[in-house]
Amino acid sequence: MRVGIGYDLHRFGPGDHVLLGGVRIATTRGVVAHSDGDVLLHALMDALLGAAGLGDIGTHFPNNDPRFAGANSRALLAEVVRLIAARSLVVANCDLVLIAEEPRLAPHREAICAHIAADLGIGRTQVNVKATTAEGLGALGRAEGIAAQAIVLLQDGDEA
Repeated sequence: MRVGIGYDLHRFGPGDHVLLGGVRIATTRGVVAHSDGDVLLHALMDALLGAAGLGDIGTHFPNNDPRFAGANSRALLAEVVRLIAARSLVVANCDLVLIAEEPRLAPHREAICAHIAADLGIGRTQVNVKATTAEGLGALGRAEGIAAQAIVLLQDGDEA
């Protein structure tokens, strides 16, 4: 069994939506990012890659590479899933937390979990997504950005 942790952060900027777990959520601002800025999936990918001993998303999808400008994070996640499968590893479970003053996660939680479970090829009960605020502290508390953390447990495919 292998454990990995991931973190991602993006500042808010112009736009009318954010992507969280592959779900488009209408907001009054977007995020500043090289790809689509989906902090939940970026944190998840880092956790998966770390657990598999494969580095981080910056190694695989550098933010200075024009091929990844505006990239769909679900497509990048599919590549990460392929990489971990090539090591005969499968996801046992994942737990993600969104840290933001906005948007509210509750109305979108089930759709986000369903997307992530489908993208990882696991059951819905193996995915947990929750949210918290920064209680007005720091840049996140001033609603200047959005962040996410993820932890995953991988196991050898023959143990699954």
